[in-house]
Amino acid sequence: MADISEQLQQQVRSAVDSRRPLSIHARKTKSFYGHPVEGTPLDVSGHNGILHYEPTELVITARAGTPLPVIEQTLAEEGQMLAFEPPHFGEAATLGGTIACNLSGPRRAYAGAARDFVLGCKLINGQGEILQFGGEVMKNVAGYDVSRLMAGALGTLGVLLEVSLKVLPRAESEQTVVLETSDAEAIERMNGWARKPLPITATCYDGASLYVRLAGTQSTIRAARKVIGGEEMPPTRTWWNKLKEQQHAFFSSSKPLWRLSLASNTPPIKLDGKWLYEWGGAQRWLVSEEPAERIRRAVEKVDGHATLYRGAGNIEVFHPLPEAMMKVQRNLKQAFDPERIFNPGRMYKQI
Repeated sequence: MADISEQLQQQVRSAVDSRRPLSIHARKTKSFYGHPVEGTPLDVSGHNGILHYEPTELVITARAGTPLPVIEQTLAEEGQMLAFEPPHFGEAATLGGTIACNLSGPRRAYAGAARDFVLGCKLINGQGEILQFGGEVMKNVAGYDVSRLMAGALGTLGVLLEVSLKVLPRAESEQTVVLETSDAEAIERMNGWARKPLPITATCYDGASLYVRLAGTQSTIRAARKVIGGEEMPPTRTWWNKLKEQQHAFFSSSKPLWRLSLASNTPPIKLDGKWLYEWGGAQRWLVSEEPAERIRRAVEKVDGHATLYRGAGNIEVFHPLPEAMMKVQRNLKQAFDPERIFNPGRMYKQI
C-alpha cells in the first residue's frame, strides 16, 4: 500500500503546484453532507486494509479507505465494537469518510462522539507532506488534538491516510423499552435518567413514543427496568440500525431535513414540522419547510445551532459562525492547506 499513499501524495503535490482544487472521496456515501465541491476527484478508496488490531489493547488502526463493514465485522468477531455507532448511509462506507464527517449514531450521547475515540492519524497536508499525529494508546498525547481536528473537517484540512481508534467491548445483553408520553415529558424523563447510574445506551422520541435502549448484564437491565418502566420491545437491533441509517418513515420526506444541536433539557421549540428527538434531547431532527432564517433564529435563542442535513437551494448548510470562530477556521485552513486545494467550500463557502 506504500505505493498507493505515494501516488496520492504525488497527486496532491501536483495539485499544489498548479493550485488546482481537489475533491476528496472514497465511495461517496456521504457526499450529500455539506456543500458540493468543484475540483479534480482524488479517490482514496484503494488505500485500504486493517494495519493493526490487538483485541486486548482495545485499539484498531486501519487505512482510511477500509470499508466500515470490514472493520465492524473484525471487531464483532472479538466481541468488540465502535462505541460511537457510526451511520453508514450505504454498504460502501469507509473509515476515512466516517471520521471526516464525525457522524455518530444513537449511542453518541452515552459513549461519546467519533472524535472522542480518535487516538491518532496519518495524513497528507496541503504542502504534499505526509504527517503523523497521536498514537495507538491513550497516554500518547503528542498531537492528540490535531488528530481530533480531522474529525468533522470534511476533508478540508488534509487527506486522511490512516486512523487509530479506541474500541470497546460489546455488552452482554441489550433490551429496549417503550413509553407513551408527550414531548415535554419525554425531555424531562430523559434528563432525569441521565442523572442516575442507568445503563442507557440510546433514546429516541418520535412524537408519541419514547424508546429507551438498555445494555449491560441481565441483572443491571432488570434493575433499570424497575426505574424506567415501559413495555419491552422484541429484539430491536434492526430497529435501532434503521434509525441510525435514517431508514425510518420519518426520514423519507422530500422536505428539508434539519439537525438541531442544543442542550438536552431545552423545552420543545415552536417550529412547524415533524420532530424526532435523539441523544436524550440534545439532537433533534426537524422535517420542515420553515425558512432557514426562522429556524436558526429560534435555535440561537436557546444557544443551539442548526445544520441543513438534507435539502435543496443555496442555503448555508452549517450554522453561521461568529466572526471570532470563523477566524479560527480560516487560520486552521491556512496552516494545513495554504493553497486551499482540499475540498474548498465543503463546510463554509468562504473557506
